[in-house]
Amino acid sequence: MTQDTARNLTATDLIAPHAIAPHAIASDAVPAAPLTADLPLHGVHVPLVTPFTRAGDVAAEALEALAHEVLDAGATGIVALGTTAETATLEEAERDLVTDVCARVCGERGALLTVGAGASGTRAAEASLARLARWPQVRAALVTVPAFVRPSAAGVLAHFARLAEVSPVPLVVYHIPYRTGQPLDAAALRGLGSLAGVAAVKYAGGGIGQDTVELLGDLPEGFAVLAGDDAYLSPLLALGAAGGILASAHLATARFVELAAAWRAGDVARARPLGHALARISAAAFAEPNPAVVKGVLHAQGRIPDPGVRLPLLPASRAAVAATLERLAEL
Repeated sequence: MTQDTARNLTATDLIAPHAIAPHAIASDAVPAAPLTADLPLHGVHVPLVTPFTRAGDVAAEALEALAHEVLDAGATGIVALGTTAETATLEEAERDLVTDVCARVCGERGALLTVGAGASGTRAAEASLARLARWPQVRAALVTVPAFVRPSAAGVLAHFARLAEVSPVPLVVYHIPYRTGQPLDAAALRGLGSLAGVAAVKYAGGGIGQDTVELLGDLPEGFAVLAGDDAYLSPLLALGAAGGILASAHLATARFVELAAAWRAGDVARARPLGHALARISAAAFAEPNPAVVKGVLHAQGRIPDPGVRLPLLPASRAAVAATLERLAEL
């Protein structure tokens, strides 16, 4: 089987008939995802925090300003409603407001907008993806590997094959096994990358091991790997990742963009020391549960009105914010 053939296989081709969900695709279902070749899935994409006012409401103006700031600094795109956005704590109207703001900015700027969607159940994930059709500026969906239920690798493949068939936009698979409890090896991730409509993986494997090397050494055509563990961005770029989705890039966007460009140009002498410096910033920013420290730093910089996060998260300690500011000052 060639890569071109594999990339155009549907759920029925890849998964045994008994593994397919019993409900058929309705005649009025959302059309299959478009081709993914024109998506700029490279460089730095910033998964925006959701700023809150002191009263605890979504600070839409601050969110809009953040979106413009990171794009002004060279980010390829932004991600709305990712983990960093505290999406699990937002009500539906708030999630829609966040998407409205980010869609407006990306529409004005011509930037790539990726929006978090999906669920652990396939039917619920289909419904979540279908809602994205309301925003024509949304060009990709970030969909986490099903959490907590721990399906087999074949079940994960069937899940994403179904979603790729019905999604209005291409999918970026979010592989983060230390949150989902569902590790996937290189072969499984290549299988996902061979699905039509799956454009990339946000790779947050918790480190770099043999599976990482095997995956990046043999990628399906048109399938990108985006670093999802901020501290490992530089080595992943060196191994062939196309870019990253990086919460730390709120804080030094232009330098993260510079790092990605340096590795792309083969400028190892520039990339290596910069990568080490940015890894230290990332480690400081993730010293406490994300996005508490990032929000604390953004507030200290006067970029958001309040550093607050919603329970069950707690605000960052003064020490963690100060340590991150010190690392930033060293750049």
